[in-house]
Amino acid sequence: MSYFKLWVAGARPRTLVAAAVPVAVGVALVASRHSGAVGFAHGLSADQWIRAFLALLVSVSLQIGVNYANDYSDGVAGRDRERTGPSRLTASGSVPPKQVAFAALVSMTVAGICGLLLAAMIDQWWILIVGALAGIAAIGYSSGPKPYASLGFGELFVFIFFGVVATVGSAYVVGDGHLYWIEGLLASIPVGMLAVAILQANNLRDIEGDRRENKLTLAVRLGRSRAGMMYVGVLLCAAIGIVLISVYRPWVLLALVAFAVTKRSVPLALSRLTGRDLLALLGSTAFLEMLAGLLLVAGLLI
Repeated sequence: MSYFKLWVAGARPRTLVAAAVPVAVGVALVASRHSGAVGFAHGLSADQWIRAFLALLVSVSLQIGVNYANDYSDGVAGRDRERTGPSRLTASGSVPPKQVAFAALVSMTVAGICGLLLAAMIDQWWILIVGALAGIAAIGYSSGPKPYASLGFGELFVFIFFGVVATVGSAYVVGDGHLYWIEGLLASIPVGMLAVAILQANNLRDIEGDRRENKLTLAVRLGRSRAGMMYVGVLLCAAIGIVLISVYRPWVLLALVAFAVTKRSVPLALSRLTGRDLLALLGSTAFLEMLAGLLLVAGLLI
């Protein structure tokens, strides 16, 4: 594998959908208030489109930073020695640890600079506090003396930052400082739950290796059977979230069509399979969030 492909693989492209979807949904909430479906193309000003792009850069850069930081922290701590998924940059010895740590720092810096520009553009400097909290949460996922991923809190933080904060926050910065509390919070439920499902798909695959290395993710704490049932429960909560927001935006029910793809992921989650036999689970879950996100955007704009 080429050096460039190593870094692309280390960024974990399949997980980046969890960073892009909440921004797209947040922007769609704003655009739909302008002139319906046409608003997505013409209703937003050039300034708003710039803010939307910056919000996307913040979210994606944070996700990449989390992935590189997790790669570095788990690698130097010896927690990624028995991986069944794609090999990690640090643990595999493909890239020196300091380079991976530097890549994480660069990603976080890009997110910080974009956040600073957003705060200046809308003259709301307090959002930097939210950005700082997101950065701290990103670093604390697998770093420090007590990484919260190993305390079983990974799913909670993913829901908060890649669900509520990213969705409502994107709508806020693009929508000229207007808080879309009801619709934004409701829309963040399916978005956040599907992001949680991506994390759970990853942790279900690695459950045996994580247990041996004392990485006590929520999946490890629950055990294989209950963790699989929780994955299905999270998907159910995402579907319920779509139904809830349909009270205000009926066409978002289109997003329920995306759940047809769970005919592959649900049986895998409820099986006794682990390791390489669950490699397809992450891909199908990421595809589910991408498809559901696109249909949510379409439903909001109709």
